[in-house]
Amino acid sequence: MGEVTVREAERDDRAGVDALHDREWGGPYVIAHDVRYDLRTVPTLVAVDGAGAVVGALAFHCDADGLEVVSVVAAVPGEGVGTALLEAAATRARAAGLHRLWLITTNDNLRALRFYQRRGLRLVAVDPGAVDRARRLKPEIPFVGEDGIPLHDELILELRTAR
Repeated sequence: MGEVTVREAERDDRAGVDALHDREWGGPYVIAHDVRYDLRTVPTLVAVDGAGAVVGALAFHCDADGLEVVSVVAAVPGEGVGTALLEAAATRARAAGLHRLWLITTNDNLRALRFYQRRGLRLVAVDPGAVDRARRLKPEIPFVGEDGIPLHDELILELRTAR
């Protein structure tokens, strides 16, 4: 993939963003730390290719605790889209005076854990049983995740953005 541009999502990006969320999450809803997020209603950054097609999306939420990455997804993993989106989110956090970018992944997601740690995020907490609780809000969450790993816990990672 060639160069991508990261920018705020626009109305015309909705179909492309929704398609990525449908593929990755089975629809517009994700559960993190006992909160149900509707990805159609939170701020979103998009990565677009030279033709203007959406090739990645990062949905986020900001509060006093920092910039929380609620979802990050690339159309084709391994081509730099996720990295570009995370860098843009960290830049946004710094510009807003927020001291951290943080996110949650699940205990089975070794690929994501490797990806995030290589980009400077550090594991700061584990919420045992968080995925079990999330199933009450989203019953379609599987019991067994990637690599046959039982899916139970949320891992919290953060990147300190203050310099």
